[in-house]
Amino acid sequence: MNNDEAAVQAAVEKMTSAFEKNDIDAVMNAYEPGAAVVFEPGQPVTDEQQLRQMFGGMAAAKPVFTYSGHEVVVSGDTAVHIAPWQMVAHTPDGQEIRQSGLSVAVLRHQADESWKMLIDNPHGARLLTREK
Repeated sequence: MNNDEAAVQAAVEKMTSAFEKNDIDAVMNAYEPGAAVVFEPGQPVTDEQQLRQMFGGMAAAKPVFTYSGHEVVVSGDTAVHIAPWQMVAHTPDGQEIRQSGLSVAVLRHQADESWKMLIDNPHGARLLTREK
C-alpha cells in the first residue's frame, strides 16, 4: 500500500472512530461541504444539518464497526475506498442491532494534504443481492 492509499484508509478509519465516540464534529470534518451520504439505500443526503442529525441519532446507539478488509484505488486527487463492514449497536432499551454491508466511498485530496469524503455509500452490497 502506498502513502496515498494508506492516508485514504486512515481517513476512513478516523471517521469511523469519531462516529463510534459520538464526536459528530470530527465525523463532519471527514466530509467535504456538500458531500452525499447514503443512510438509506437510494436516498443520499447532502444537507449538513440533516447529516449531523442522522449521524448523531445513529451514534446514540453506540455502534462498534469492524472491517474485514480495505481496498483503496487512487488516481490523482481522487480515491475510492471499498470495505466490507459489520456493526453492532444497542437501542436505548438494550436490544442488540446487527448490520453489515459494503462501504463504497469516494474521497478527494485536500490542499492541507488530508483526504475527505465526497460520497459515502455503506450500502454497496445491496446491488449484489438484487434480483434480476
